[in-house]
Amino acid sequence: MKYSYSKSTNLSFQEAIEKVKEELTKEGFGVLTEIDIKATLKEKLNIDFDNYVILGACNPPFAHKSLLAEKEIGLFLPCNVIVYEEDGKTVVSTIVPSVQMSMIENKELKSISGEVEDGLKKVIDSLPS
Repeated sequence: MKYSYSKSTNLSFQEAIEKVKEELTKEGFGVLTEIDIKATLKEKLNIDFDNYVILGACNPPFAHKSLLAEKEIGLFLPCNVIVYEEDGKTVVSTIVPSVQMSMIENKELKSISGEVEDGLKKVIDSLPS
């Protein structure tokens, strides 16, 4: 099973981050965390790494429904969206919630994950190629 949904875009790295945040907002998501992997690896290990950011996206109504359906689901929250550079292109990728939730036997979560997945895919699909 493919656990990510991705797209290469002609946007610059920084433009892609801003566009993703904008599109996440349109779909009801906020960004709770932003982890700059390049800066973190440089600071902690003195390793040079490519531009790579992890955005922790959360849709509060869906998060609340999920937590009511399954307390332990917090282990899978928030939904990560990554932005990185590869071969001169910027790549944006998100987790596929239906795949992530497939290991949990909870019908209510399967329904919720489908709705979350639709929103995250809209974000990726909105990016220019």
